[in-house]
Amino acid sequence: MILSRTSQYAVQALIYMATQPADTPVLNKDIAAKLNVPAPYLAKILQNLAKGSLLYSFRGRLGGFCLREDGTKMTLMDILLLTEGPAFTQSCLLGLKKCSDETACPVHTRWIPVKEKILGLLKETTLDKLAKAVQSGKYRLTDLPGSMFGPQ
Repeated sequence: MILSRTSQYAVQALIYMATQPADTPVLNKDIAAKLNVPAPYLAKILQNLAKGSLLYSFRGRLGGFCLREDGTKMTLMDILLLTEGPAFTQSCLLGLKKCSDETACPVHTRWIPVKEKILGLLKETTLDKLAKAVQSGKYRLTDLPGSMFGPQ
């Protein structure tokens, strides 16, 4: 269950958005600049999150993206189900197409309890908790110098 680059960017962008004033659209280019990620790639990710009902998307001069609901209701699991797809929770650690108790891979029985703990973590970790952790200064979101999201 290693996260794709798409999922990493999606989570980082949503954390950034959760640190911004509520109901204020944020431009894709501003998010991309703050996170030091490619703007065109991030735009596609944000559009998919909007299609998946996690974001509002506004066009025009005052356009941009903003969260549909406050960060206390959005979990990492909600985000990853959109970016990775529903099958990511069932995928085999070794990449086998069929891995179950009946057709187990060599690490299946040892992986199941670890996977359950990870899934529990994803379900209980809200966007709000992640945003507050970044805002506290204890954790960082990016390595950009001089940013509130990176080292000072």
